[in-house]
Amino acid sequence: MTNEQFSAKVAELEVHARRDPHGYRVRTVFLGLLGYAYMTAVVLLVLTASIVALISIVWLRYIGIKIFIATAVFLGVLFKAIWVTFPPPEGIPLSRQLAPELHAVIDELRRALHAPAFSRVLITSEYNAGVVQVPQYGIFGGRRSYLLLGLPLMKSLSLEQFKAVVAHELGHLARGDAAVASWIYGQRLRWLRLMSVLDAADSKGSFLFRRFFNWYAPYFNAHAFPLARADEYEADAAAARLTSPRTAAEALTGISVVGRYLGQHFWPGIYKQADDLPQPAAAPFVGFTQTLTSGLGSAGTGDLLTVALTEETTLADTHPALKDRLNALGQSARLDLPAPGHTADVLLGAQLQRITNELDERWHREILPVWQARYKKVQQERTNLAELARKFEAGEALSTEEAIARAVLTAGVGGDPESALAQMRVLHGREPDHPLVCFNLADTLLARDDDAGMALVERAMELDENAIFEGTKLLRDYCLRRGREAEAQAWHDRLVQRATVLQGAENERSNVFTSDKFDRHAIPEEELAKILASLRAIPGLRKAYFVRKRVKLLTHRPLYVMGFKAKRTAVFRSKLREAEVLKAIQHDVQFPGETMIVCLEGRNYWLDRKFRFMRGSRIL
Repeated sequence: MTNEQFSAKVAELEVHARRDPHGYRVRTVFLGLLGYAYMTAVVLLVLTASIVALISIVWLRYIGIKIFIATAVFLGVLFKAIWVTFPPPEGIPLSRQLAPELHAVIDELRRALHAPAFSRVLITSEYNAGVVQVPQYGIFGGRRSYLLLGLPLMKSLSLEQFKAVVAHELGHLARGDAAVASWIYGQRLRWLRLMSVLDAADSKGSFLFRRFFNWYAPYFNAHAFPLARADEYEADAAAARLTSPRTAAEALTGISVVGRYLGQHFWPGIYKQADDLPQPAAAPFVGFTQTLTSGLGSAGTGDLLTVALTEETTLADTHPALKDRLNALGQSARLDLPAPGHTADVLLGAQLQRITNELDERWHREILPVWQARYKKVQQERTNLAELARKFEAGEALSTEEAIARAVLTAGVGGDPESALAQMRVLHGREPDHPLVCFNLADTLLARDDDAGMALVERAMELDENAIFEGTKLLRDYCLRRGREAEAQAWHDRLVQRATVLQGAENERSNVFTSDKFDRHAIPEEELAKILASLRAIPGLRKAYFVRKRVKLLTHRPLYVMGFKAKRTAVFRSKLREAEVLKAIQHDVQFPGETMIVCLEGRNYWLDRKFRFMRGSRIL
């Protein structure tokens, strides 16, 4: 199902969901059960085949044993695939004894909505809240419910706004939506797990599932989408009933604005310190509220809110856009951030300091390797920039690659984007048809929201097909950022098409199969002579073939296959010698293009037969 077909199907199904919500939910549940029904039918089919094979041993003997083993192994693969386990969510557990005030608020809201109790309440470092239900016994049911509360979220909301957020999450659980969502997620994961296990085992039985799941998975997802979208609106309504529509609107607005600030300013500002400090000095969760209040003031909450309200509801997420959620509540955007000391983290009581310190310590441990790698990289880039600047100022000629690197580093670690742009314009004037020059100038212009960069990206893709993947991705993201969704979708479709070709080509070029066909290499004699000279210098090499594999994708890029045999010890193979010869070929021989090197012993013996009867294939 293409993106256009999925969108059309969801739009059609949303009409049915609004017309008959209960009937549509029942229909979707039955559709979900269809996957189980198909799986059960296949398992029973294979189980029956195994029993028949077992009985047939009496008459077929050895052949019956082989059939029974094959069906039994395949049955084991099926059971392994359908037994999907879910790890519990991570976080700091907070019992009723440790945080009685928080649990009192949760209990009050839970009783009002008639929602079931939680197995655990976990405090996390995420700017989010959610309910997670984890199956205990695979497909046989039994679930543990977890309420996840992000400490940054609690530090950015008032007590009433926080109640609205928790009421929203409980609203899902009260109607059993969390259980349905978890079940739907398990369905999707189960089908993916099944196909991955079958592919890994190179199972001949995958034909029993592939056509069905290629149809079923997108069809089921399309049906589930309107339900998930409607559930979000219903959960918002539940939050408004338990607090007030105004409070629910304040919570939604605050989460949207603060979330953008954290992603665009707060965390990037902390990580930017790694440019100059070898160790993180920040403790981001200590004093979070004060930092947030001052940071939002300088970042401009009005601009962040304007961006949030311009976003449209799309099929990329089941959560509706902010303006649609506010309209459903009959409210306008209300940004009312609490003052320090009046935030919901007071519900943690005496545990607040311990949890804050623990999250800071965890963040420090987790970020340290990435932090140190960035520090090392930036110091090296600064050294490189200084050397390139010295050469340029001394009048030494810079190669095109060096000139590009100087401009990129000037904009990055040099912190001078205007000078970098001027450098790229000069370079492009000198070399207008160099793909890297076109692409880097385009990247610089698009970052400044200059449409002139689009034509340069397209030119770079014309000049070098290796730029197509990154180019289409860059243009898609630019159009999305500018709100040009139709153009973004067109570039996304082209990106997917290119990714499909590249993945297919990678699969085609990473293996040799019995069905593959080969041609003579057809490389010039002087290049072949160089290869032969290198091969003759490798000790232990006994025989070598060199051919060109026929490929269906990227046919203009030749793929050569070099098959070799190593000298034997007496009449026996030496796997150690084969490994040494392979390593020597990879290190010492320069091939004219992409080349696969294959030992023709063992499982690849059939290639020796193929190459042996190809005229001109043996070169040593």
